[in-house]
Amino acid sequence: MPQPRVSIIIVTWNGLPLLQQCLPSVLATKYDNFEVVVVDNGSEDGTLEWLESVPDVRVLAQSENLGFCGGNNVAIRETSSEFVVLLNNDVAVSSDWLTHLVSSVSRDPSIGAMQPKIRSYRDQSRFEYAGACGGHLDTYGYPFARGRIFSTVEEDDGQYDTSEDVFWASGAALLLRRSAIDETGLLDERLFMHMEEIDLCWRLQHRGWRVVVEPSSVVFHIGGASLSHANPRKVYLNFRNSLLLLYKHTSRRRWPALIARRFAFDCLAMIRAIVLLRPRESAAILRAFLDAHRMKSAFEPERPSSDDATLPSFGGSIVLEYFLLQRKTFDKLDKSRFRTRR
Repeated sequence: MPQPRVSIIIVTWNGLPLLQQCLPSVLATKYDNFEVVVVDNGSEDGTLEWLESVPDVRVLAQSENLGFCGGNNVAIRETSSEFVVLLNNDVAVSSDWLTHLVSSVSRDPSIGAMQPKIRSYRDQSRFEYAGACGGHLDTYGYPFARGRIFSTVEEDDGQYDTSEDVFWASGAALLLRRSAIDETGLLDERLFMHMEEIDLCWRLQHRGWRVVVEPSSVVFHIGGASLSHANPRKVYLNFRNSLLLLYKHTSRRRWPALIARRFAFDCLAMIRAIVLLRPRESAAILRAFLDAHRMKSAFEPERPSSDDATLPSFGGSIVLEYFLLQRKTFDKLDKSRFRTRR
């Protein structure tokens, strides 16, 4: 029986050194039926010229930077495979990574999205910040993952080597079933970059699709290639987009109490940044809150009409768990606060 067709989509913008470092491992993937599609978002660093010398790569050249969302959406529309994989340009892969993903997702037609285990490229004994071993979301819209909570990134000792349902799968390496995204819609380009995969996974679950992590598949993420974790621009996008996601997916009745508590947490984050002598980070959080308020009306038509909408997977505050109760790793969290996904 032939293996399902997979389109591996890589969006890049002035990332030639990263492509040269990571793309060879992708092309060496041991799987019989895949294509690699590189979307170049108007690079000016010789990326297109270099790609001309690389065999077996389909290039979709764009005249401007469409962001992560726009670039991936272009390629999804230009392909017709049963599965698509969104893969960052700074991700190297193990030879059998795709076989494990496709084998796992093919066994269960209810799975709409899946991510592999993501380790650090620089220290391959540790998880990587962006997704680790499957993501969750707390009541107030703060994301965390098995193997990473805020700045605490764990060593991978096999402690999360179980395939299970999660709330979001990392956009750094994200397998999607085409029939699922045909039903749900593509990445929300209003977000441009950051948190867009959480929004997509949230929409998938609202329509009954499962989101799963498959740790037998392993990839290695350099991380921070576009923006470092402490970059004020990244802080701004993460805070702004998480607020927009909360608004988009929260009923009108629940919103006032929820945003009041979220505002209190964000104020604490601003104060903490000032205490740590990071004033630009504090300013980025404030600007994110103001811009999210300005932008939220565009998301009004998509808001749920009742409280029956899909809720975040962690029914508490990861801020309080981490900073007040000092539960720094995923295995220390109060498991009774997690909502069952199946």
